[in-house]
Amino acid sequence: MSKLKNIIKQLSTKDYTAIYDSLINSNAEKSAYLLKFMREKQLSDTRIMEELEVNNNAYYTLRSRLNQKIEEYLLQEMESPRTSLIKKVATVHDIIFTKKRAIAIASLKKLEKELLDYDLSNELTIIYKTLKKLLINTPEDHFSYSQQYNRHVAYMLALDKAEDMLGNYFKKYGEYFLTGSETDKLGLELLQGEMNNIANLYQSHRLFVFQSFINIFHELKIEKVAKPEMEQTFESIQAIFDQYYLDAIYYHLILVLDYLKVEYYALVNNTQVLNKAIDDITESIPVFVSNYSLYTFSPGILLAKQKHYLAERTEKMMYGDAKELFEDYETNKLNLPEFILYINYRVTACFFAEKYEEAAKFLNSLLNETSIKKYPNTLLEIKLFLALQYALVKEHDLFNQLVNSIQRQIRLLGKDDCPHAVLIIKICKTALNEGKKGKKAKLSQLVEKLNLALPTYYSPFNYIPLNEQFINRLSEI
Repeated sequence: MSKLKNIIKQLSTKDYTAIYDSLINSNAEKSAYLLKFMREKQLSDTRIMEELEVNNNAYYTLRSRLNQKIEEYLLQEMESPRTSLIKKVATVHDIIFTKKRAIAIASLKKLEKELLDYDLSNELTIIYKTLKKLLINTPEDHFSYSQQYNRHVAYMLALDKAEDMLGNYFKKYGEYFLTGSETDKLGLELLQGEMNNIANLYQSHRLFVFQSFINIFHELKIEKVAKPEMEQTFESIQAIFDQYYLDAIYYHLILVLDYLKVEYYALVNNTQVLNKAIDDITESIPVFVSNYSLYTFSPGILLAKQKHYLAERTEKMMYGDAKELFEDYETNKLNLPEFILYINYRVTACFFAEKYEEAAKFLNSLLNETSIKKYPNTLLEIKLFLALQYALVKEHDLFNQLVNSIQRQIRLLGKDDCPHAVLIIKICKTALNEGKKGKKAKLSQLVEKLNLALPTYYSPFNYIPLNEQFINRLSEI
């Protein structure tokens, strides 16, 4: 059962009725009926699509919008304990000046316990600072709370540093993904080590979550290993999320956990669990890609989803699904890895659907709207993918102009450092210029060499199958 169905079934009758009535009143009848079918009837997704008279793409859009409506309603209704506690901390001075000393101290100690439960280090420093003042005439207690205050100031700074480090790690990974640089890889290892050093200083569930996000990702994507104990870590993180289910940060970080599961189960080739993990996150992909880059390499989900289409042999559905999924997506051109992988996803979807002119438009928009000179290898890869689209639509003039630019760049980078680029140009030229006789055999030889020469850094050609079907497509030009 999908994540959305689970959420709907767990809604209280009051909440379910309120959401249903809201959808009906806003003329979103199909969303309301989808809510009703998922709540009250044991129907498969296929059967629900038949009842609603919608196709697969429209169904995904309906699910996504319904999920968003439910989240908005629950967030409005939910009085976050964190918010409530922060409001209480704001009344500390009122407690001191209006309550009897014993009551004030008892109230502050109760607040201390609640704040510890939610790991609110900033607010704890206020409580400890106040308690040490109130107990200034009790040397032992005054010293104890002074120590607690000092410790939590240090912890607060460590937590802030850890969260910054999390963002810096995944920003650095984005650069490594595009360059494959050993220097960038070393930087990632140093950041991982520093995060572990900070997390090991304190018993903190929040630091444990941040530490786990980096460690699991690093092992999966840098070391390329999937350790069985990762599943236990997934369970530990989920247990923390379940315990603090009203914590606003954890409520959203569930998507990071879902993404890590996708990467893990793809690496261990557990198709059944991977299918569920993909299903759990699919509806949230646009918001995940754009809003979660400080907590993981969120654009990576696009590559994982693309690989899943290929594994399921449903890549021709990718075009329609992508169009629906990213209907309201707002691109972030300042985050280059995110923008590049978004364009890569849309272009690859066009490629699988044989919409090469549209693919070329996406790639030209990427080249025209961003400056990728900092990443010369990435610039080369994008131009190579664009050259392939021009070859497929027989745009000889545009192809030749682009190839001249590509060849200049190859000379600057050095032929020995990008042999795959030389092969891709040969493949495209063979497809365009070679006579029908012997073309397929020549293409087969070149594609076979290309499969062995692909780079370890980002290249769109790493994510499309260079197989018999690819060769046939080119040989028919």
